[in-house]
Amino acid sequence: MNGEEQTSGTVLMVRPASFGFHAEAAQSNAFANEVGDADLGAALREFDGLAEALDTAGVDVLVLDDSREPPKPDAVFPNNWVSFHADGTMVLYPMATVARRLERDPARLRALLASSGFEVRRVIDLSALEEAGHFLEGTGSLVLDRPRRRAFANLSPRTDAGAVAEFDQKLGYSTFVFEAHDRSGKPIYHANVLLSLGSRFALLCTDAVAEQYRDRLKDELEATGRSLIEVDYEQMRHFACNIIELEGRNGPVIALSAAARRSYHPDQLRQLESFGELVGADIPTIEAVGGGSVRCMIADVHLPRLSPVPARS
Repeated sequence: MNGEEQTSGTVLMVRPASFGFHAEAAQSNAFANEVGDADLGAALREFDGLAEALDTAGVDVLVLDDSREPPKPDAVFPNNWVSFHADGTMVLYPMATVARRLERDPARLRALLASSGFEVRRVIDLSALEEAGHFLEGTGSLVLDRPRRRAFANLSPRTDAGAVAEFDQKLGYSTFVFEAHDRSGKPIYHANVLLSLGSRFALLCTDAVAEQYRDRLKDELEATGRSLIEVDYEQMRHFACNIIELEGRNGPVIALSAAARRSYHPDQLRQLESFGELVGADIPTIEAVGGGSVRCMIADVHLPRLSPVPARS
């Protein structure tokens, strides 16, 4: 244990200035669909609904407004390009598609963080790995067990073993790398659609994990003392695992979409409710067109607070 908490009471969200189906990204994301009537207005209403629900629950929501030019159809998913850590580290990640690389905006982000009282002490920029075709899309590719400096990642066109090794070396992590596939045998694009870690629970689509890794992964998750909730392919398809535990005004908050909540069986729902207040919103456009859900929309902020300037005597 390193003293870092699994959860945070502050999140970063990016309010999109453009939104739509991203054909290149969809080649590796089976959750994304081209929907004819999807528009920016619908995505903005869904974004605002989630941000408001989190704020009402006492989660501090930092909103970075996306720039209009150049258009960035997936900007609503910031957790793929940045992560924040308790020692003051901000990590920038190598993205698989050119359009998504445009989402990285560290200068404006640092200004927002500083104005909100957070300190960035160092930046680890892994984006140069893109030049060699090595990709690692943040806490989409990596599911972090922060107190244990342990991560979990499944290999895919967006998650490269070499990039994982670079992350481990620079952040002092050890990552369990495995393979996972959907029913058609296609690699699942991000680990955070099949696995979620809270402080006292883990959600896993066990059937998606390749058989040679399945028992080891389950054993390790249970060895952490977490209660393991296993979901099936259909529940994963409705983003049952794409959730995140946060700290709200009255204790733990579990942020999720309405689709994820509807997918749980009654016993699973009761079990999840025992670990925190379920808070979320209906985000059908973002889920169907963007191929991501609530976890993808949130970059949890674990940075230290800026030290106050001592008053002059």
